[in-house]
Amino acid sequence: VENIKTTRRYLKKIDRSINIDDLTFFELNKHTDKTTIGEYLNPTLEGYNVGMISEAGCPGIADPGSEIASIAHSKGIRVQPLVGPSSILMALISSGMNGQEFSFNGYLPFDKSERNKKLKDLERLAQRNFTQLFMETPFRNNSLLEEVLKQCSGNLKLCIAADISLDTEFIQTKTIAEWKKNVPNLKKRPVMFVLGK
Repeated sequence: VENIKTTRRYLKKIDRSINIDDLTFFELNKHTDKTTIGEYLNPTLEGYNVGMISEAGCPGIADPGSEIASIAHSKGIRVQPLVGPSSILMALISSGMNGQEFSFNGYLPFDKSERNKKLKDLERLAQRNFTQLFMETPFRNNSLLEEVLKQCSGNLKLCIAADISLDTEFIQTKTIAEWKKNVPNLKKRPVMFVLGK
């Protein structure tokens, strides 16, 4: 899990009969010592099941977890996906853009000149009808959106998918030119950006 405390709360919320004290949790996040994660699979060797739970997303897709799956494969441990909602797929599905050929690009470079170069690369692919998905940390969404609107052609479409699956969900696709007329405030909201035709 990414955070033991919030995971314990989540499990109790979905099933009050779960005895949390009978479960063993291992944290897997950016602070985890990568040399120890192979040990997280040791319970499987004793016949126990091990699962990965994401804080918000889908384990292994723009989220911790791929290392565990890779180690499991190398040890001959069966890996079974039980996926919940993924903001990446939900944004693509709701965007109205090409779902046959697409790329998820994760976070764009922080450096402005590198980010603008990357945006131009994504724009070229999007113009060829290869849908491009990317994201930013919630406190930098507005500055990224500003750069997208400045760097990309007005005829391209941009889907802004914010707060997916929450009561405050906002998912809308417009051309870059249309977005320039009414720019939303995305500060502190989880957002997926989808660029395409």
